[in-house]
Amino acid sequence: MDRHSQSRFRRPRQADLKKGSGKTKTEAKDKLKEILRDHEDGLSSGPENYTVAHALANWIEYGLNGRERGTVETYRYQIDGHIVPFLGKQKLRALTADDVDKWLAGRARVLSTRTLRMLHSILNRAVRHAQARDKVKRNVVGLCDVPTGREGRPSKAFTLEQAEAVLKAAGKSRLHAYIVLSILIGARTEELRALTWDLVDLDGSQTAEPPVPRSIAVWRSVRAKGETKTKKSRRTLAMPMRCVVALRAHRLRQRRDKQLAGERWQEHNLVFASLAGTPLDAHNVRRAFRKVIREADCGLTPTDWTPREMRHSFVSLLSDSGVRVEDIARLVGHSGTTVTETVYRKQIRPVIIEGAQAMDQIFARSNRESQSRS
Repeated sequence: MDRHSQSRFRRPRQADLKKGSGKTKTEAKDKLKEILRDHEDGLSSGPENYTVAHALANWIEYGLNGRERGTVETYRYQIDGHIVPFLGKQKLRALTADDVDKWLAGRARVLSTRTLRMLHSILNRAVRHAQARDKVKRNVVGLCDVPTGREGRPSKAFTLEQAEAVLKAAGKSRLHAYIVLSILIGARTEELRALTWDLVDLDGSQTAEPPVPRSIAVWRSVRAKGETKTKKSRRTLAMPMRCVVALRAHRLRQRRDKQLAGERWQEHNLVFASLAGTPLDAHNVRRAFRKVIREADCGLTPTDWTPREMRHSFVSLLSDSGVRVEDIARLVGHSGTTVTETVYRKQIRPVIIEGAQAMDQIFARSNRESQSRS
């Protein structure tokens, strides 16, 4: 055999050797077969001790670039509470679709369907992130369906009498104008917390052609980069006079706050700010709102209500008044009526009466014609 033939059949280097080990010969043989199959398929078998927890931590650290901090913290909370305690120690290579199905079924007994979908998405994306980095050869999470979970927290809305009671109770609160705008124009709480005075027109122009109403431009939010939830969420809303009056009083109060704060005041031009001019925290808004609910004499339990339900109340009050769902969708900043009808389904009242009215007219006319012939 010549030198060239010998070089073709030289023994592999120690670093190139793959080994399969196990407690029994059968286990070792099976692992070796798996390694050989991966090698033949051109797949990396991945590190043996890489766990689901490792994959999730790596995804949180490197797979969420550009996401706002609140989103990352929400994902981290769900991971720590509902994924790592049940699947964290599982080796990623050994994770099966059955493991994922059993985990989802267990969580379905205590969580809502919406939360289950979020958990499935988080795990799916983390494993896909690991797969792209040769930590695992396939993603079994994507093969699993999300089961139906428990009923989520039902949305609620004020009746007209309750809304009036809340507005009255808010009169002495620093959140008075905030609550008035939430109920009367349906802005999201994240939009109001980012609202600046340059986007508020308290005067309008009745002499212009056409007249310019008093309005606020909902163009920003506290989300990442100040973006609204969707493009359709950017909208300019005419204000009822009650909103205008509340905002004028609020502006005078804020000027007094600025004088009292002196050098501590931080100017952000925010409509709704702290006593030092800084942005409002969502938790502080919720606490102040529930204090108003407690003082409203209408039988409401404060802990049952959150600021977002003022927006639900806006939808409900308009729907009760016969406003079309298409118009409500535009006012709340939805791109179509689907979200309005599904998310706010308990606040939308049935108003599809055209068919019944037409049939009444048709048969009334038919009856009149029959009577005239007779």
